[in-house]
Amino acid sequence: MYSGLIHAHSGFRWIVLVLLLVTIINAFGKRNGAKPWTVQDQKLALYTFISTHIQLLLGLILYFISPKVLFAGAAMKDKVLRFFTVEHSLLMLIAIALITVGYLNAKKAPEGKKAKTIFTYFLIALILIIIRIPWPFMGVGGSWF
Repeated sequence: MYSGLIHAHSGFRWIVLVLLLVTIINAFGKRNGAKPWTVQDQKLALYTFISTHIQLLLGLILYFISPKVLFAGAAMKDKVLRFFTVEHSLLMLIAIALITVGYLNAKKAPEGKKAKTIFTYFLIALILIIIRIPWPFMGVGGSWF
């Protein structure tokens, strides 16, 4: 079960990253208000919102069953334990909170501000996600898939 969840969480990140990039690029082109924010644009943002929350659920399950997460002070002394217990988890929660707030604010925003709201919040979230994904070159046991 653990191995399957790890692969699902690691593989699903690519879907999340692609959706985030597509949504950000789409919102970038419409952020000045020259092009209207359409129902399709809102659906794209919704799919991105949903995918990040599915990733969050997978991550929360892993957080509580993973041997790489330790709820003790000793976790701070080990690079891998600290990364997964604190750094990765905290930044991903912040990024998903930004995506949630951005999506909900964009739904309520006037027509000319929807794209700019999505662009700003989702871009900041993407940056946080990219810097704290356990990439293979970071030395914390991550893989490409």
